[in-house]
Amino acid sequence: MIQHLDKTNFEKTITENQVVLVDFFADWCGPCKALHPALEELSNDFEGKAVISKINVDTNPELAAQFKVRSIPALFYFKNGEIVGTQNGLHSKSVLASHLNNIIKN
Repeated sequence: MIQHLDKTNFEKTITENQVVLVDFFADWCGPCKALHPALEELSNDFEGKAVISKINVDTNPELAAQFKVRSIPALFYFKNGEIVGTQNGLHSKSVLASHLNNIIKN
């Protein structure tokens, strides 16, 4: 299950979970909508290994500004609370899974 984050639970989520993928998105964004099914599948595939989460940039502009999100979807990979990778745009499930597996292993 994808976790929806905002300023009240963001810090806790990235620091209390070893690996977290954060998708900065908006409801009106076509590529964001296209990415959602892959993220849903990843949330099931990586259950217990990584947290898959989303942050709506329209309702959480302070978080989008903090991470200098200029275009969406913007994907941020966190490990132990630190950013270990980023991607912009629409990517396939296999590409995302590969990045997650590499982060988990390293």
